[in-house]
Amino acid sequence: MNLVTPSANLSRSEQKRLQILEAAIELFCGQGFPNTSMDEVAKRACVSKQTVYSHFGSKDELFVASIESKCVVNRLTDDVFSDPSEPEAALHCFAEYFGELIVSPEAITVFTTCVAQAETHPEISKMFFNAGPQHLLELLSDYLERVEKLGIYRFDSGRNSAVRLCLMMFGEMRLKLELGLGVEDLVAGRPSYLKETITMFLKAYRVANQ
Repeated sequence: MNLVTPSANLSRSEQKRLQILEAAIELFCGQGFPNTSMDEVAKRACVSKQTVYSHFGSKDELFVASIESKCVVNRLTDDVFSDPSEPEAALHCFAEYFGELIVSPEAITVFTTCVAQAETHPEISKMFFNAGPQHLLELLSDYLERVEKLGIYRFDSGRNSAVRLCLMMFGEMRLKLELGLGVEDLVAGRPSYLKETITMFLKAYRVANQ
């Protein structure tokens, strides 16, 4: 897995930060939050433990940053939602990258790890929610509220509509992956499912006669 690739245009410090994030993502996804130490992250990233702490003050902070970095890697940033006058294009772009993210092995591993350890380490689930789902829902709900101001679409609330859209995009594939079932029969139809989901979503909230 190579989620983050250091760039020659980055400073040495920035490259080391990306190396640390890549190592952290691999370890957190591979063996879980409680079983991952900062020493292991430093070793995997080929940097000193002091360097890890200079970029991330604690393991909690590193976990949050590693989850947030997946949003950047998958291009789920403010740029996707820059133009409220083109919701069709923006949401189709969002569906493409979010749809890929939520069925990725890394996302499934982090989610199932949080669920498995929810009773003994509830703080992990809270960190994951705030760094991942909460961040994305805020981006999307803010965008939908800006779209609504143009008068073509009316959402009951940006937040509720954002939640509905995201859960619709999970689809059968995400459910089967969480259960450890094969999804070979769903791969070919996944792009069409996501496209139809966006079309249905926008049609449902379009103001009559628009």
